[in-house]
Amino acid sequence: MIVAELERALLARYPKTDAESWDHVGLSVGDPAAEITGVVCALDATEANVHRAQKAGANVLLTHHPIYIKAPEAFCPADATRPQCSAALYEAARCGVSIISLHTNLDRSHEARLCLSELLDAAPVSSLEHVDDPEATGLGALATLNDPCSLRELAARAATAFGSDPRVWGNAKHTCNTIAILGGSLGDFGELAIAADADVVVTGEAGYHVAQDLALRGLGVILLGHDRSEEPFVDILMNSAVDARVDPRHAIKILNPCQWWTVTKGENL
Repeated sequence: MIVAELERALLARYPKTDAESWDHVGLSVGDPAAEITGVVCALDATEANVHRAQKAGANVLLTHHPIYIKAPEAFCPADATRPQCSAALYEAARCGVSIISLHTNLDRSHEARLCLSELLDAAPVSSLEHVDDPEATGLGALATLNDPCSLRELAARAATAFGSDPRVWGNAKHTCNTIAILGGSLGDFGELAIAADADVVVTGEAGYHVAQDLALRGLGVILLGHDRSEEPFVDILMNSAVDARVDPRHAIKILNPCQWWTVTKGENL
């Protein structure tokens, strides 16, 4: 299989038309005609992950986050004055590693919706974008907990499932039945969660004033960290590569290292 065939199979499964207009999905760098020696799947397209792929004998790095949204001015070796994607692209080209990314097109898939819901022991109902059309692809998930619980209990469940120390907004004793889930950044999707009568929204990150406002209006907010909320998508990437006929023996998953930490885990309730 060549790189172009893998990209074509992946984009048939996660169409570019499902991606945001500002997004950069598909092949970013590499030779479309190169025979694939291996595929490494990771959350981020960093210089370190390019080197991990090369060390593993793989010439494709398949990621969720694109290597850039807006291309850097130049592709150069690592330099503190330039964005990291500049060095990542430089190294990928130098090492012969192709980078393919599936970002908001994967976010809108039924697979992403099911993955996030099942991690919280919930049954997906619809996306947050199309609550009246369960079959439509769309960002986020509206789901029903199989076992309703308090906000505190749900936060503990999320911490275990996503490997995170979440920041939680809202009444710890508040009962949660319907949950909204959105990997990455919440943006203005809290409004959609409220409109859908969700009890809580579980997401990666949200601004202070956004989280405060939602909590004061009765919507619990669980912030996992952007990376922690989307790390499970790496398994989707792996499965998609194998389904596209990449040899399972040459498909490797790289777990994202914890890039941030907390001083305490205390509560002030």
